[in-house]
Amino acid sequence: MAKNMKVLIDVGHPIGIHILKNLAWILEKKKWQILFTAIGKDVNIPLLQKYGFNFEIAGRHYKNILAKAKGLIERDWELLRIAKNFKPDLFLSNGSVHAAHVAFLLRKPHISFEETGNLDQVLLYKYFVNAIVTPNCINLNLGKRHIKYNGYAELAYLHPSYFNPDPAVLDELGLGKKDTFVLVRFVSWAATHDMGHSGIAIDNKRKAVKEFSKYARVFISSEIGMPSDLEQFRLRISPEKLHHIIYYAAMTYGEGAAVAVESAVLGTPSIYLYTNGTYATRDLESRYGAIFNFTESYQDQLHSIQKGVELLRKPDIKAEWQKKREQILKDKIDVTAFMVWFVENYPHSLKAMKTGR
Repeated sequence: MAKNMKVLIDVGHPIGIHILKNLAWILEKKKWQILFTAIGKDVNIPLLQKYGFNFEIAGRHYKNILAKAKGLIERDWELLRIAKNFKPDLFLSNGSVHAAHVAFLLRKPHISFEETGNLDQVLLYKYFVNAIVTPNCINLNLGKRHIKYNGYAELAYLHPSYFNPDPAVLDELGLGKKDTFVLVRFVSWAATHDMGHSGIAIDNKRKAVKEFSKYARVFISSEIGMPSDLEQFRLRISPEKLHHIIYYAAMTYGEGAAVAVESAVLGTPSIYLYTNGTYATRDLESRYGAIFNFTESYQDQLHSIQKGVELLRKPDIKAEWQKKREQILKDKIDVTAFMVWFVENYPHSLKAMKTGR
């Protein structure tokens, strides 16, 4: 591509900001103009502000399926308005249906760095994009525009080239370097691919916290409100510091796929509850034994708590998981470096990945 391009990056979830932030910073240093657009939900706005990106809010988050359908049209329209004003040469996203539609209407290329492979999302945009770029653990064929790389999307921001754990976060939590703590993650179950899922029962949430508290301090990161007896465990820290917490944790436990994968690539044991798992969590379990996947059945919830206690009682478990991390880093590529190459050299990079030349 030409130099000094104008790029619109559309994100719907905080993980999209993390996946694309290093790419954006590198392109900015090369004098490319970057504009982020984001749904006004979760911690999108605080993250974009903290990272100093130029951004605009495009649409808001809806929870039920009928409202989401309405929001799809609203957000397409809002993003079209922003794009017409910004006049981007290229659209990037991490699986944005809206960016795909708007880029298609404006006849501009759109590269989607898809990290989940959720077909309810992919099928809404795959026919409108120029390239769908995924980790190779997503064993799907998404068509002739589908490119796979040897890595996990989370390595785009947690590879040692870009992430250095900061022990100062421990001071904020009143912890010392030798203190043991667990991060528990609860999600809202409001995404379209979460329909039919309910997660961990409230009594088992309480049981997990009670059992883990016998061996470590417990902090809860939750997308939803909780009863007061659990609310007292809520992690209160700036969202951009979460990955430092994950790095130093003895274990992570819960419903968040991103946290589970982030834990694995940072060398922290993780227990993840989601019926059938995800492409990345299953791959990290089968290849490296870095994650323990459980279904959402009530019995499996109890088994997962037992596994958590087993891990917390095991001496030197962090050293064992750091070795797993070293193997992951040895096996996988620098994902951000690949993304920069792919974007800077598009469309020749797409041809090169397809033909090997």
